[in-house]
Amino acid sequence: MSSHNEKTDRKSKFSNEVFIGKKPLMTYVTATLVQLANEPTVVIKARGRSIPMAVDVSQIIVKRMNTLGYKVSSVKIGSEVVKSQDGNTRNVSTIEVAVSRNNS
Repeated sequence: MSSHNEKTDRKSKFSNEVFIGKKPLMTYVTATLVQLANEPTVVIKARGRSIPMAVDVSQIIVKRMNTLGYKVSSVKIGSEVVKSQDGNTRNVSTIEVAVSRNNS
């Protein structure tokens, strides 16, 4: 139960982050666009099998919403060591894609 509280605390501290999960793709596109209306930069974060969806979200915003003037400002990749339910430790890949408004 404490890990759930840590996640909600982390989410509320950084309002410019969108965490990718198992919801439909356009849910995250909409959430990112709403955040971009209020923030100059939004970071799309994902782990493991959600990484391709994070890339899709960023590309939909940049390529299909090109009239709104957004760009990918940075991409960070990495890995986290996660303890699985069977007690083994695993490396899980992570990605952070920062999308921001064009200044031109």
